[in-house]
Amino acid sequence: MPLISVNSLRKVYGAEQIFANVTFQINEQDRIGLVGPNGAGKSTLLKLLAGCEGPDEGTILVAHGTRVGYLSQTLDLQPERTLREELLAVFDYLRSWEQELQALALAIASASERGDTLEREQLLQRYAELQLRFEHAGGYTYEQRVQQVLDGLGFSRELHDLPVARLSGGQQRRAALARLLLQEPDVLLLDEPTNHLDLEALEWLEDYLQAWKGALVVVEHDRYFLDKLVTRILELAFGRVEEYPGNYSKYLQLRAERFERRLQEYEEQQEFIQRTEEFIRRYKAGQRSRQARGREKLLSRLERLDRPQEFQELRFELKPSQESGRMVLSTHGLVVGYRQPGHEPRALVRLPDLEITRGERIGLLGPNGAGKTSLLRTLIGQLPPLRGKVALGHNVHIGYYSQTHEDLDPARTVLDEIRDVAALSEESARALLARFLFEGDDVFKAIGSLSGGERSRVVLAKLTLLGPNFLVLDEPTNHLDLPSRQFLEEVLTTFSGTLLFVSHDRYFIDRLASKVWVVVEGLLLSYEGNYSDYRAHLQREHGRPLVSGREEEGAHARSQKAIGPETTLAEVGPDQVGRRPGRERRRRVGQPRPRSLSEVEQEIEQREQRAHALEEALNEAASRGDVAELQRLTSDYEATRAELERLLAEWEQLAESQAQAEVPH
Repeated sequence: MPLISVNSLRKVYGAEQIFANVTFQINEQDRIGLVGPNGAGKSTLLKLLAGCEGPDEGTILVAHGTRVGYLSQTLDLQPERTLREELLAVFDYLRSWEQELQALALAIASASERGDTLEREQLLQRYAELQLRFEHAGGYTYEQRVQQVLDGLGFSRELHDLPVARLSGGQQRRAALARLLLQEPDVLLLDEPTNHLDLEALEWLEDYLQAWKGALVVVEHDRYFLDKLVTRILELAFGRVEEYPGNYSKYLQLRAERFERRLQEYEEQQEFIQRTEEFIRRYKAGQRSRQARGREKLLSRLERLDRPQEFQELRFELKPSQESGRMVLSTHGLVVGYRQPGHEPRALVRLPDLEITRGERIGLLGPNGAGKTSLLRTLIGQLPPLRGKVALGHNVHIGYYSQTHEDLDPARTVLDEIRDVAALSEESARALLARFLFEGDDVFKAIGSLSGGERSRVVLAKLTLLGPNFLVLDEPTNHLDLPSRQFLEEVLTTFSGTLLFVSHDRYFIDRLASKVWVVVEGLLLSYEGNYSDYRAHLQREHGRPLVSGREEEGAHARSQKAIGPETTLAEVGPDQVGRRPGRERRRRVGQPRPRSLSEVEQEIEQREQRAHALEEALNEAASRGDVAELQRLTSDYEATRAELERLLAEWEQLAESQAQAEVPH
């Protein structure tokens, strides 16, 4: 029996129909991804399922006793409670039982002192029944569960006793998610649950939901998340729902196949209709009029197929107006942080001396609050460094994408914002904006009235006009729907300039990054390769992921040479700026330990397999004449071969050392 049955659902706002004739079921342990373009009605459908709104037509039947939990875009937390109290409130029934058990224990002791055997036996029976119910409901573990969820979602211990009203918007949203997970409903409805999560919290949530025993319906733009969790896709688009088995990657394949099949059927029917209409015109008044009338009758009864609809897609390119010098940016003794009047400067990130060269693609990772945005703003000159300096190379032209869209004027129209960048006629500006899905009167909308996704498209449109050769992007995929994210990836893979970006989208990082910078406990570490390579490195070195560098339970001392978020410049001598951390810190944050021959041999084999696969892909791309793919694959192949040569050199050194060690003295 399904937990929720949806039948012929229709929803209208004013004169606009959002969707109609929506029918599907949610069964026990379902893992459903609800996808579709922005504005298709995904959040509206979740609200209907949660009972927050009613449909205009159709029914939603919820099985008796089914508990539905909903994480919405709006929050209903109690602002006066502390974070921990807000989560413990989920277990108020357990806490009341706990108090009753304590009262019963005192009453039993009192009855024993009075020698009232009958009352004592009655109290003992009540105590045993309540204790069994308390234990089965998790009464002895609920505090540990609260702590587990708080830690998993990245709440530091100092936040636990802070009133909810003093938490940031992102922290409050994580608190609402934590409370919902602890409630353990039968059906979990999640609207963008990974918003405001850093990578470690995101991966913790994935693991938590994989073990979830109830049903799950999630609206999410993170493709890794969808691929890892969901087993069924509901696509809400063009006012209707279509169903696909499998995860998101499987959905993309099946949707493309379904579209091609429907397009072929539509085109074949159109050809049949044209041939039939031509026959009718030619012979309706002639000797074959009887046949013509028969075909006309047949045509009138024909169920006409609609042409399959395609998603609106962005259509633009990012091309540098000129090439930069080989060295794009360098740092020396750089310390990034902030100054507040009347307070000591606070350092967020210390960098080793770095150099970014032309064509590099660097993904910047780290936990929320680690200083990634401050680092970007310091590198591009918007924020002065606390110590050290940043130098730009020859002919470097920076294009900056701010995640807050602070460079947009809320009072301007979309058209005015674009024409402020370049002297375009209205006709030319409209033609450009159409490539960013602004058509008709959309161009006259005020920036302040736009959604997050629309503002993101305006910023991207401005970047195309600026023609930068060094793109610095801070969470560029936020607010973009899945098709737009994928298109932006395609554009950036062909971008011939230099790229430095912050993102929590792991597909995005994997596709674009040739190097990752990671902020770990106030230090910036550099790793070759993309996100998957970085994770594999940490897995080899630690046996577990280490994304955000959060301190382990019980770890109480940091290296005196490290500059962390709570370190003032007064505590850091000038001689320490730019120095490498001590040996103990290097080992703790992931610097390589000596490896065995077998480990290196295993990695060599993996790289050789990767090189062979790339060779085959290069041959295929060459046969198709796909220049962009050839460039990307060539870059990957050269990086893989370079890594293979490094590994072979490492193997030779290890083999020589082992041979010398085996020589008897």
